[in-house]
Parts: sequence; C-alpha cells; structure tokens
Amino acid sequence: MGRHIIVALSTLVLLAGTATAQIGNPAGMGVDTRMAKPGVPAPNQTNNQDRLFAQLAAAGGLAEVELGRMAGQKAGAEAAKQFADRMVQDHSDANGKLKNLADAAKIPLPTELDADHQLIRDRLDKLNGEAFDRAYIAAQIVDHQKTAQLLAWEISFGEDAEMQRLAGSLLPIVLDHLRQAQAINAVLTGAGVRFLPNAVAASEHRP
Repeated sequence: MGRHIIVALSTLVLLAGTATAQIGNPAGMGVDTRMAKPGVPAPNQTNNQDRLFAQLAAAGGLAEVELGRMAGQKAGAEAAKQFADRMVQDHSDANGKLKNLADAAKIPLPTELDADHQLIRDRLDKLNGEAFDRAYIAAQIVDHQKTAQLLAWEISFGEDAEMQRLAGSLLPIVLDHLRQAQAINAVLTGAGVRFLPNAVAASEHRP
C-alpha cells in the first residue's frame, strides 16, 4: 500500500470519526426541507447530496453483488473466492439497508448495472483463472477507493441523518474490504506472498 493511499484512508477514518458533529447537516439543507425543530431536518428529508449518494451507492452495491457472484464461480485463487463471497454477503446487507432509507425518502434506485460496471462485467466474463483473479481484484481496489470517498462525502455533506449514519457505519467495512483486496492483489502479482494468511483470515472474521 503506497503512502498516498495510507494518508487518504487515514483522512477518511477521521471524517467518519467526526461525523456526529455534522449529522443532519444544516449547511446542506434544501429550500423545501421540512423541519422537526429549528435547525434540525425532519426524518427522511434529503438534499442533492443524499439523493446522488443513494443512487451512486446503490449502483456500486448492485455491481459488487453481481461481480461477486461471478467471481465466486470463476475465481481460481481461494482468497479471491472468499473475498467474492464476502462481497456478496456484506453488500447485499448494505444494499437492503440503503433501499429501506431510499424508499422512505422516495429516492428511486437503479436496478441494473450502470455502463461502467457493465464494461467491467463484460471484460471479466472473457477471462478465466489467474487472469480473471487479477482483473477482478484490481477492479475491486478501484471500486472500494471510490466507495470510501463517496461514503465520506455523504457523512460530511448529506442532510438525511439516517443516511449519514448508514454511511458512517459502512465506511470502516469498506476500508477493510479495500485493505483485504490490496493484500490479495499483492499475492496475485507476486508482490507480497506473506500477506496471504492475513487476507484469508480477514475474510473469515468480519467486523
């Protein structure tokens, strides 16, 4: 893991730790926000950040489950299979929680892969064995970096308190996914064989 990534992850964790001061962010309220009391949005009141977050997070979560199921069938390395199984389980759980909040706030969510993830799926579908494992895990690293940034953004700038709290609860899990994917990638590329036991152990002991 490079120094820049370590710094970025540390910043994201700090953002998550300070999120309680910004729950129900008054600076980001929409003009039509209903108030529970002065300065406090009523439940299920969303701003543009909440709505965009919900849609992007749902698209990413949908892709994690679908690609995880594909990897569970096609991956050759046991660590990649275990990682894929965890993606299906963790992101299915997160997707359900996000859908409940989005339904309450009347935010429509995507039900099919977006164009970018469809391209990734099509590319992975043509690969097998070690080539598949490397491409899948490499894509997972990129996706989890983006997801971590998206969660931190919602924590800081969202209006819907429950959506912010969900983002705060998911951020440590996504960062753990990212660290595990990086460890597996190091093994698959020959850069860190010593990390394999830790990667496998992480997949068996979820937070």
